[in-house]
Amino acid sequence: MPFSADTIAAQKVQEHLKSLYQMVHEIEKKRQTSEQGINNVVKFQSGQDEKSGQHYQMKLKSLYKTSISHAEQEEDLLRQALQKIAEIRNIKNERRIQARNAGNKESIRRGTWMKMLLSSAQTLPLFVGKIDEKPPPLCGAIPADPGYIAKVGDMVAALVKIPDGDGENWILAEVFSYNHTANKYEVDDILAEQNQKGRHTLSKRGVVPLPLMRANPETDPSALFPQGTVVMALYPTTSCFYKGIVNKPPATHTDEYEILFEDATYPEGYSPPLYVAQRYVIAIKQKTKQA
Repeated sequence: MPFSADTIAAQKVQEHLKSLYQMVHEIEKKRQTSEQGINNVVKFQSGQDEKSGQHYQMKLKSLYKTSISHAEQEEDLLRQALQKIAEIRNIKNERRIQARNAGNKESIRRGTWMKMLLSSAQTLPLFVGKIDEKPPPLCGAIPADPGYIAKVGDMVAALVKIPDGDGENWILAEVFSYNHTANKYEVDDILAEQNQKGRHTLSKRGVVPLPLMRANPETDPSALFPQGTVVMALYPTTSCFYKGIVNKPPATHTDEYEILFEDATYPEGYSPPLYVAQRYVIAIKQKTKQA
């Protein structure tokens, strides 16, 4: 009897989880070894009365090299573990897309869906570069390359016509397909999909890919929008992007942007500071008419 797609996906996830479990144990071993190496260096340094001898210098150099080697091995295992986690996320997303294409749509309440979007943004992979490695495109505020095509299932900001209106608005959407001949996307409104409404066909210039990784403010501050930058940001508890100003960028990798949204109902013309995750803050594209 052939395995179902769900069974195959579950097996892949189990395999990745087993590998991840083994890596966690390997990382712990390497960490203990690294700590022991550091302790050896400290003991050796403190136990020597004459520290200018050739033997002392050679021994100390050897201990340093060993400690560095163990630390590099630990780093490599950590990166492998993070890759396994990313692969598990991809498997889950692929199964969701396959189920959607097969017509199996889950009925999810709006509040629950909003919590899922927030969780997705908070758990977006964090870019951890090596020495002198610069953040890649679609990390934090760094835009996609001009020729980049968003993949099926990716989150994007999409410029669509306002229902029963004469304007357009940027909404949070998911890529359904891309026609290379016509250079057009088919995207689904994140919330409209839950109501089984039709999808939108848009030109490439009407679709902005969202970040695929978070930037770490402590190591890559240049990959974030600085204070005072005019941006488009997802207004909290909605699926629409509106114009705003960065009041305060994230200070740590777990922080969100503090955004002042344009709002004529306030005397200053801006809303009080609202918090928006990195994934939902992008460069301003053009003026939009709010519904």
